[in-house]
Amino acid sequence: MSKYYCLIAGLPDITLDDSRLTYSVADFRNELSDILTRKDKKLIDLFFLKFDNKNLISQLKNPDQEMDPRGSITYDESHALYQALKEEEAIPKNNRIPPYFTDFFRMYLESEAKGDAATISWEDRLAALYYAYAMKCGNQFVSDWFELNLNINNMLTAITCRKHGLDKSQYIVGNNNVAEALRTSNARDFGLGDDIEYLPALQHIAEESDLMLREKKIDTLKWNWLEEQTFFKTFDIESVFAYMLKLEMIERWVGLDKETGEKTFREIVGAMKKGSENALEEFKRNNEK
Repeated sequence: MSKYYCLIAGLPDITLDDSRLTYSVADFRNELSDILTRKDKKLIDLFFLKFDNKNLISQLKNPDQEMDPRGSITYDESHALYQALKEEEAIPKNNRIPPYFTDFFRMYLESEAKGDAATISWEDRLAALYYAYAMKCGNQFVSDWFELNLNINNMLTAITCRKHGLDKSQYIVGNNNVAEALRTSNARDFGLGDDIEYLPALQHIAEESDLMLREKKIDTLKWNWLEEQTFFKTFDIESVFAYMLKLEMIERWVGLDKETGEKTFREIVGAMKKGSENALEEFKRNNEK
């Protein structure tokens, strides 16, 4: 296993409450390009697929929408795959496009053909495919990180559905043990009390009505998890990966202020998924009649 003594030793200390960045997450990626082994670089690339996911969803809504430069897959590349699947032609070879893009487009085209109204948003469907793909990366820490995010999003969704009387099984994504428990259990802790140590903290966070404060608490939970999981991996790729994740958290907060409003925060709050929000609004309207 590669060690990155000089890199880690030279990184400035950061905290979630930092109000300015030494460099962006994109700058950090560029710095790593000549330092990491090929195997470790693939783990970094795996993280940046989240921005390609964002671009893909944006392109489905509006092909002319500006793309997030942190993604690396171009519109032409993803559109070529989409068209090939739509026309049932040979899939173009492109090593930069992950296989779950193909699964997503097939799901999307099938839904279009049937005229199905999606209960789960397309953002969440793509995220579920992304998490499943990332959890097979071969690095236990990185795999656990993506599963942590899947679990947090699903648990907050289940709590929200329960609060508003919605069928939670219609909104949970993924197929791991936590997802299955959330779909089927009616227990207060969804039968996960002995398995998910952060569940009580998450239940408390779910009660927070201030979206900004709630998002900050979720990031704090994740930050503390990163600290604990890398405590004995100080100079390994796990610490490099964790530092990048922390940079991205700070970058989001530095780029947001109170004037961005609730709309912006709803876009980044994993718990309040888009599909769930629409259903909750419909639920409220029906109960006001």
